[in-house]
Amino acid sequence: MIVVDASALAKYVLKEEGWREIRKVLEGGAVSVDHVVKEVSNAIWRKYAVLRLEDAEVAIRRYELLVKLVRSGVVVLENELKYLEKAFRIAIENGVTVYDALYIAQALELGAQLLTSNRGQADVAARLGANSIYIP
Repeated sequence: MIVVDASALAKYVLKEEGWREIRKVLEGGAVSVDHVVKEVSNAIWRKYAVLRLEDAEVAIRRYELLVKLVRSGVVVLENELKYLEKAFRIAIENGVTVYDALYIAQALELGAQLLTSNRGQADVAARLGANSIYIP
């Protein structure tokens, strides 16, 4: 089982370097916390509105891809509250954000690998006993 975090899913949806490797991993399906949709949606918005690297139509298509991944079951969402207490402790004890810790907590609880493009998060996950697939 694979837990996909926002950094990896955003890289895939935004077609950034390494996205094809992420696609290969996602072909087997993945799980994530529901917060991932907000984080990736914000990354899409940022590329359009703040960085001005894409036009609105492209941003909308990227958002639609994100929604399709969830609705089709490629990425199955779980309620973040299920993992929040553990995530908060991980964040406090390991100096990572609660956002990043949510995915680590989920991977630990499910005995899953964590798919991420965040080196620090991958290192903390490994230190806590969760195997990671790190795609820079």
